[in-house]
Order: sequence, then structure tokens, then C-alpha cells
Amino acid sequence: MACESVTPARGAVFDMMEEMLAPLGFQVHRFIRGEGPEGSEEEPVENLFAIRHGPEGSKHFAFAGHLDVVPPGEGWESGAFEPEERGELLYGRGAVDMKGAIGCMVAAVADIPADAGTISFVITGDEEGPALHGTRALIDLMRERGEIPDLCLVGEPTSVNKLGDMMKIGRRGSVNIWLEAEGTQGHVAYPHLADNPMPKMVAILAELDALVLDEGTEWFQPSNLEITEFNVPNKAHNVIPGKATARISIRFNDLHSGASLSERVTTIAGKHGGTARPVISGEPFLTPPGDFSRAIAAAIEAETGIDPESSTTGGTSDARFLKDLCPVIEFGLVNATMHKTDEAVAIADLATLSRIYRRIAMTALGEGT
Repeated sequence: MACESVTPARGAVFDMMEEMLAPLGFQVHRFIRGEGPEGSEEEPVENLFAIRHGPEGSKHFAFAGHLDVVPPGEGWESGAFEPEERGELLYGRGAVDMKGAIGCMVAAVADIPADAGTISFVITGDEEGPALHGTRALIDLMRERGEIPDLCLVGEPTSVNKLGDMMKIGRRGSVNIWLEAEGTQGHVAYPHLADNPMPKMVAILAELDALVLDEGTEWFQPSNLEITEFNVPNKAHNVIPGKATARISIRFNDLHSGASLSERVTTIAGKHGGTARPVISGEPFLTPPGDFSRAIAAAIEAETGIDPESSTTGGTSDARFLKDLCPVIEFGLVNATMHKTDEAVAIADLATLSRIYRRIAMTALGEGT
């Protein structure tokens, strides 16, 4: 946590990770993707894949997560990158999201015999950023090496009120769409010589805002479309502007796809004289309740006495990529302070989570608890 690793993370924080894993028998592979200037979506990102092979033919269980964090912001009682224990809490950026969980994963593996099975770590420095050169690059590497896990656990902070009360067995999809309406700039006193783009954009947004995409499904909440930006650059009171832009964000369940929603929005924009540029961040996915979710629930209940809720709520995570490799479920710390000033984790929860992760891994490898 003391390593400043604001997204995209590189360097020291990965050095620390390697120093923890190598003595445990892991082969550590680090690489960088992205070649653009600082601040761009192509900015270099560091990734780490570490693996400790078990006996030939043994199961392969993967822990996944990210070492990058969001910017600390202002107003911390102690330094954001100066971890400090105060009372029963450990404060610092990444305590919850998600360096704390990664530390618990390493502690769990330290107590798992090497002959129990194959264990890997899939760790990126680009989850909190554009997510272009992180987990997707790691997946490419794993496929090239033929190191495909049987199951994967992502350590995102999924708990809500108490450690263990919720795990994520899926996530909704996400698409952001940039809208544009072109006009002709002119004097407000001579509207017949101009073409105001704002009524076009207002009509587009009104129709989009009125959409009811669905009522939800068995495992997913209703899809929602939100207007996140509306911009008309015009500093003069007597000028009809030449362009209006807007942006919407849609979080959608498995009744839709990113492509189908993009096409629908593009059609509506075109009807009113506008255009749409969609960027699909991820598709919805579900790891159906079964042996994996039961193993996680059993481990949680054994350590906390809580029967966790299986949920698909919340934002996106890198599980949206990892689900293409194998079944994936997310479980981690209480998320109340993630991304906030004075982010903090209960110290006792770290010890408990480590034991839970050990139980999950051992069951996944077929070794029991």
C-alpha cells in the first residue's frame, strides 16, 4: 500500500509482488503493454502472471486482481500512501480496492502445500483506467502459454455491510455512447440563415431518456440508460451554435448486447439528425450458481457464519474479460470506503479473508479445507 500506484501502475508495487511470490515457488512473468504518452489510453501498463505448478494433471486455480488504484484526492487524515493503523482499521489508498485482498491471496497461498495443485496470480496495473492493456493482455499471454485456469476468483470488494455478505456471480454489461448533432452557426436574429443543433440533441436525449429497456431478469436488475454529459460550447448570447454533443452510459443485463443497444441508439440519433459513436466496455455475464459458488459460500460461512448473497449488482470489473477463460466469481472486502478519502479496512477482516481464500483454493483444487 505504501507504493504509489495510481493507475496505470508500474514498477515498485510489482517489485513487491514478485518479492512476495518468488519465495513461495512461483514463476513470475512481468511485461508491459502500451506505448503512448503519459495520460493517454495507450500509456504503458505493467502486468504480472505468476504460476506455481502442482503435480501433472492437477487442477488449476487462479487468483486475479489489480495493483493500480484511483487518485487519492484531498483531505486524508494521514498520507494516502502512508498506511496507518488507527484503532481497528488500516488506512491507505488500496486498503479495500484492492491491495488488501491481494495481500490476503498471497497469505492464503503461503499456507497451501505446493503439491495441492496449480495456483496462479493474474495481476494487472490497469483495472481502474481504460483497461485496454491489462487483463486482456494477460489473457493473451495465458492462452499463448496454455495456462488456462479451471476456476478464477477475483478479489474485488464485494461485501456490503459485513465481510462475507455478498459475492458477485456476474455483472451487467456497459456501453458508453457519444452523441453529436451538427448545425450551422449564425446570428440569433437571423435564424433562417442558421441551423440550431440543440433542438435535435434535445429530441435525441428526450427519446433515449424515455426508453424502458427491460424490467430485469432472474439474476439481473433492470438495464438503465443515463445521460452523463450535454455540452454546447457557446460563450456568446446572440449566436446560434454550430454543434451540440452529449454522452450516455448504459448498464445492461443479458436481455441485450452492446451491439444491439448501440444500433438502437444510433437509429434514434439518426432519426433526429444526429450521429452516435458507441464504445462497448463489456458484455453481461453470469457464472450460474453451482459447485464453485457453493464452495465459496461454504468457505465464507465456515469463517464468518454468514451465508452470502449471490449478486450481479454494481459496476464492471476485469471479471468481464476473465469469464472468457473459465468460470469466474468475485469476492472480497467490505466496499464502503473504496475510492473515498480515508479508505480503510478492518484489520481483523484481512486475517479472516485470508483464511476464506485458503479454503476456497483448497476446495477448488480438490483438497478440501
